[in-house]
Amino acid sequence: MTHNDAKIINTLRILSAEQVQAANSGHPGMPMGAAPQAFALWDRVMTYNPANPQWANRDRYVLSSGHASAMLYSLLHLYGFDLTLDDLRHFRQVGSKTPGHPEYGHTVGVETTTGPLGQGIANAVGFALAESYLAAKFNRPGFPVVDHYTYAMCGDGCMMEGIAAEAASLAGTLKLGKLIVLYDSNRITIEGATDLAFREDVGKRFEAYGWQVLRVSDGNDPDEITAALEQAKQDERPSLLIVPTTIGYGCPAKEGKASAHGEPLGAENLAAAKRRLDMPEGAFVVLPEVYAHTAQVAARGAKAEAAWKDLFARYAQAYPELAGEWDVWFDDKLPFDPIADETLWKFEGGAATRNSSGEVLNRLAQRVPNLIGGSADLAPSNKSVMKGRGDFSAEDRTGANLHFGIREHAMSAIVNGMALHGGLRPYCATFFVFSDYMKNAMRLSAMMRLPIIYILTHDSIGVGEDGPTHQPVEQLAGLRAVPGLLVYRPADGRETAAAWAVAMTDGRPTCIVATRQDLPLYAHSGKAALRGGYVLSDSKGAPEVLLLASGSEVEPMMKAQEMLWERGVDARVVSMPCMELFEEQSEAYKESVLPGAVRARVAMEAGVKQPWYRYVGLDGAVIGMDTFGVSGKYKDLFPMFGFTAEHAVEEALRVLGR
Repeated sequence: MTHNDAKIINTLRILSAEQVQAANSGHPGMPMGAAPQAFALWDRVMTYNPANPQWANRDRYVLSSGHASAMLYSLLHLYGFDLTLDDLRHFRQVGSKTPGHPEYGHTVGVETTTGPLGQGIANAVGFALAESYLAAKFNRPGFPVVDHYTYAMCGDGCMMEGIAAEAASLAGTLKLGKLIVLYDSNRITIEGATDLAFREDVGKRFEAYGWQVLRVSDGNDPDEITAALEQAKQDERPSLLIVPTTIGYGCPAKEGKASAHGEPLGAENLAAAKRRLDMPEGAFVVLPEVYAHTAQVAARGAKAEAAWKDLFARYAQAYPELAGEWDVWFDDKLPFDPIADETLWKFEGGAATRNSSGEVLNRLAQRVPNLIGGSADLAPSNKSVMKGRGDFSAEDRTGANLHFGIREHAMSAIVNGMALHGGLRPYCATFFVFSDYMKNAMRLSAMMRLPIIYILTHDSIGVGEDGPTHQPVEQLAGLRAVPGLLVYRPADGRETAAAWAVAMTDGRPTCIVATRQDLPLYAHSGKAALRGGYVLSDSKGAPEVLLLASGSEVEPMMKAQEMLWERGVDARVVSMPCMELFEEQSEAYKESVLPGAVRARVAMEAGVKQPWYRYVGLDGAVIGMDTFGVSGKYKDLFPMFGFTAEHAVEEALRVLGR
């Protein structure tokens, strides 16, 4: 390590600590301890061009320990990204480019939103999986147009999270050799030493997963870290670098202590750290020689991208068809319009919407070449297999059907990483009730506005004999509460096609919540479902009562309409497959579907009642679930819990005062 190297490392330490001090909140400890790792990686090993942060063949860097964001912002600033010292001064302030945890799409150079520990490791697995799949598709001898690494930095907290174990196990199984994780082992958590709750041998665990495990003896030696990184790149297995560090390194009063983790050093301690590390006394000072060196690294990255562009130009001449496919795969727009394509909407009769979803998926698979995805060991039940597209494995990188194993949490975070990588349109699938395991990653899908498709089948007490542990009750309300997440619960095949069409074109994550049991195909369903809610069967005149439902409960509402007509009551049936999209329609459209003058309203859904009160108001009624379900045949359960046409008629007459 040269004197100049030490200056850059200590600049990273002090800039990070100063951001936290200026904000009077944050986490200085890990950045100060992990700075040598960050330097070795960003300065000597990683390939990137700060002038073009979206270069397709750049190495990806994931800070899984998102609380160490100050270090990432310091790296981005020093190495030439569009992040100024003034941005660093406004760390954690409203409107700044430097929020408390890294946010994708908000700060240049941030590859994924991290913060919830362990998510970043799983995202990194998704990045590496995407790289290997795209390389198998596009690379040809002499033309490695997809050839980059994914690096993730994590800490003890990430290693304790179950999602990290799930994702690492799958990465080892798939031999994702271009995934390298740096484990900053400072052995400190908020509550104290990790010995309080974490004494396992992480290295042995990862060896059992099928990883190469490399142990660095000195976390302050960038030369040793660099050598380990280069060694990691030579193995076909994913690699874990265990790097022992001292939290808060350089601050005499704080280093090695839990108090260094999540609070400012304090003015006196910060000054002492500057003296200890031989850094200038002023705030946010970067020496000219530091900028001069990092500018050379940025120039190296620009040269690397220029060489890649030359390679790709020659590749396009040698393989024009593949280059044309590249443009299709990396375009946000589909190669066709699923809304206008009538083949997507054709169904012969009734079916379970999980089956309808499988039909639409396979129709899309023939038209969307970069559609890729799979299930958490439930593909035959989820109907999530793309026929003729092969299975992705360590031995065959060309298959588009993924097998995540029984790892729902990691699955959802991995597909986030795949979407973030670019070039792919990923989906994943499981039973709806297990979306609880996926919730945190689904929330991040929405936060990052990633067009993930979530296929969630077996959607209610219709699961039947498996009983309440497998019967979703509160999940619809829970997912509808997530901002930016579209939740579609289609009533038939054509509404299922609408859900898929939205999922492929809207740009936000979409849940397709589907039934196990068969449902009828309605005469007037179709593209109106693209608006989230519509009149499925209108009243004969001005409606006296509105009957609202989603999914399987549309069927009893259709029967209830006929029964009410027989009683001289004019009812309108409104199908509401996606409340979020309905709320985005014009006030005029919403009024045309749900006239404000019609206060007599009954909603029915085999889930908790809460979401429906916005539509039925104080005068209406909701037929829903107030309890968990029970084990039994679904045909017995629906009447048992009141999901019948007769009950709907009773409630309609009651709200009408008849």
